[in-house]
Amino acid sequence: MIVQPSAVAKGWPIATTLLPASCGPADPKPEPKPKQRRLCRKVFPLRARCGALAHCPIPGKNEIFTNVNHSHISIPSPRLLLVEDDPRLREDLDAHFRRRGFRVTVCGDGSHGLEAAGREAFDLVLLDIMLPGLDGLALLESLRREQATPVMLMSALGAEQDRISGFTRGADDYLPKPFSLAELDARTDALLRRVRLDRLPLAQRRDTRLVFDDQAQDVLHQGLPAGLTPSEYRLLATLREHAGEALSKPFLYRSVLHRSYTRLDRGLDVHVCNLRRKLAVVAVRHLQIQAVRGQGYLLVETEHP
Repeated sequence: MIVQPSAVAKGWPIATTLLPASCGPADPKPEPKPKQRRLCRKVFPLRARCGALAHCPIPGKNEIFTNVNHSHISIPSPRLLLVEDDPRLREDLDAHFRRRGFRVTVCGDGSHGLEAAGREAFDLVLLDIMLPGLDGLALLESLRREQATPVMLMSALGAEQDRISGFTRGADDYLPKPFSLAELDARTDALLRRVRLDRLPLAQRRDTRLVFDDQAQDVLHQGLPAGLTPSEYRLLATLREHAGEALSKPFLYRSVLHRSYTRLDRGLDVHVCNLRRKLAVVAVRHLQIQAVRGQGYLLVETEHP
């Protein structure tokens, strides 16, 4: 296919996608060998429902999309809810995640997606925004009133204000279209690491010096309860799951306090102060909550007994 100057003038982005050689050469070069696949250039509007993948899978050649190491994910057969109205993209993503061992439930509109989320517990939701009927943002708000399942929004609306709107509605991640499968895998793996702790039995969460009690929403050190509030417990559990990693305030507000972050809101700082004080009372010295300037908070484990 030849890129028309008029298409470039309209500001349409040009994406590279893997297509059969029969789509036509981009320039007058010798014809490729039969059954050979090569890169060709394709023009599509920013909001086009097709072409969301920067690279389309080739039967028998999918190893080029699965070269990311996924062995660190500890959740066996993660349960994924995919809500996407584009049939071709929905089919490609369904096949891709099934090859990775996911159990996938697919829906073509927001209403059916909401019904599926109410029937079954999922580890991750991939959600398109521009859906027929109930749109993705409305579906996201409904999910957040009932559950804290990680949700990744997928949309051709990639402007800053669109991303901010998605995060303020409760999204855990926002992936603009077009995207590559490699980036999609990396982002889904990161979200699944956040739910890893919830899938472990209490006996496997034991620290040799600190015990997390999910039922009491408290921690015990040497048999002494710290007397944490539910918000303080969620904050410590989240920091402990991501020990050594600086977590941003917007993420902690959404994950722990279940509300959006504003610069004038000091609620998280108050919880951190109270948490430090309560841990000190029960002599927890091997965990330190550090403030990282311009980023958020970090949990550091030391060698103190």
